[in-house]
Amino acid sequence: MPIVGVILSMDATIWPLATAMFTTGLLGGMSHCAGMCGPFVLAQVSARGAVAPNVPDGGALAMGGPPVMLARLRGAMLLPYHLGRITTYAFLGGMAAATGGTAVRATGFHWLLILALGLATLLFLRQGLMGLGEFWPLLRRLTGGGGEGRAGGVGARLGAALAAPLRPLFAQPTGINGLALGMALGFLPCGLLYAALASAMGIGDPVAGIAMMAGFGAGTLPALWLIGIIGQTASQQWRRLARLLMPPLMFFNAFMVARMAAHLWGG
Repeated sequence: MPIVGVILSMDATIWPLATAMFTTGLLGGMSHCAGMCGPFVLAQVSARGAVAPNVPDGGALAMGGPPVMLARLRGAMLLPYHLGRITTYAFLGGMAAATGGTAVRATGFHWLLILALGLATLLFLRQGLMGLGEFWPLLRRLTGGGGEGRAGGVGARLGAALAAPLRPLFAQPTGINGLALGMALGFLPCGLLYAALASAMGIGDPVAGIAMMAGFGAGTLPALWLIGIIGQTASQQWRRLARLLMPPLMFFNAFMVARMAAHLWGG
């Protein structure tokens, strides 16, 4: 079956998966992205003078009249920065899906897409097991997760290396500078991002890949907005809830991707 025909016949599977990518970004933003990307958000908010970080009662938002509060709220949302991140995620999704689709069209080997979807299934399963490892340390060691501290430490070091040449942008993170920051930091390594990109590659359709990854990026917005507005410490209660919900969501994503692979195998 031509690759376009395969994609069209799988709409019923693709769109629930795209929705799952949004939910993955939503919960992942609370449980994982908050620790990895939160410092970059707070650095920009501080440079803009929008809020005082780590103040649970609202910090600087509690000071001044409504116009001041609204201005600080807009600054803390960092819209150009997040638009840049989502742009990078969508670009990567389109490129990954285009690569998968091109490989299949060039070779006729549909198993290449099945292989990509199989990899995505394993990555989602690993993320789910690592999430359970938050409660069972033995399982954490078996999956090689090492907990959020290790992942956050590696991410922080890589993020610092990537952010070093971007310091002039951090000094004035508004407008085009904020957009450029988001686009650059969207390339930070992330296990959830890899799993989502493997899913996009397995779809083989660039438009669907863009939509999936844009949805993933949009899902991360609430957590990072919360950090920007009320500080990283004040978001801890939401992160605890997200950690509870993440493992079943990761297993659900693995099921959805495996179902897509089975559909391709049977087609």
